[in-house]
Amino acid sequence: MSKTSWSAEQIPSQKGRVSIVTGSSSGIGKETAKVLAQKQSTVVLAVRNVPKGEKVAEDIRADYPDVDISVMQMDLSSLRSVQEFSSKFLANFDRLDLLINNAGVACPYTETEDGFEILMGTNHLGHFALVGHLLETLKKTANSRVVVVSAGAHKSSKLDLGDLNWGKRKYSNFTAYADSKLANLYFAYELKRRLESEGGNPMVTAAHPGWTTSELQRGFVKFLNIFFGQSKEMGALPTLRAAIDESASSGDFFGPQDFFELHGAPIKVESSKLSHDASAAQKLWTLSEELTGIKY
Repeated sequence: MSKTSWSAEQIPSQKGRVSIVTGSSSGIGKETAKVLAQKQSTVVLAVRNVPKGEKVAEDIRADYPDVDISVMQMDLSSLRSVQEFSSKFLANFDRLDLLINNAGVACPYTETEDGFEILMGTNHLGHFALVGHLLETLKKTANSRVVVVSAGAHKSSKLDLGDLNWGKRKYSNFTAYADSKLANLYFAYELKRRLESEGGNPMVTAAHPGWTTSELQRGFVKFLNIFFGQSKEMGALPTLRAAIDESASSGDFFGPQDFFELHGAPIKVESSKLSHDASAAQKLWTLSEELTGIKY
């Protein structure tokens, strides 16, 4: 890494700021939360598994005893759970500086309790609902940010907006995951466009972690970590830069700088041409409002 590479050491004090990190009971989310807590942000770990989240909070407190960190239950595959989390958060906090939409699943086909295909339902629709519930508080908090975590897999998407839940097509787990990651970017870019017409707060940025060792990986992909994988600490840096870098602009997308964006220090990168299809993004937005019942 060069001397000019961006690192967590460049993050200024976050004292007085409130951050939510979804999916922070392991992996990149855990590392992201740890760094923000270390930098004195009040951090809320939004996790499906509360005991696992409490263990993370305990580990972070062991390293940094003065941190302000709490754990709240939220299952992104359940619109009811997302609503309950949001209500509880708003009852306890009057500001939200950073909302980091990190959580993601990569699992075999099943349906959420709301009847959505699990990957689209969790990775996109759950976060769409979450931001909708919290948007007014984000707007009221000066210099707030929404960070959407996508993946390099978005470039392989074959998203069919007419068959979001795979009722007509033969199911492909990889394509469904790629679709959810493209949906993340459609959401980020469309939210950015809509907010700019209202004054621009919060800022909306996006990131992808490159090839980072993760609990989501299985089989041969996990084996390839030996050759291509980078640490969770490095994998969290694009998200952290998207969240904190004062030189960032709304709509910026961050990823690793080396070897086809698989690893290395975080820099501004380009997402696929398809991800900038504003018409498709608007259609997905309308569909997401219909499916979640959340109107922005």
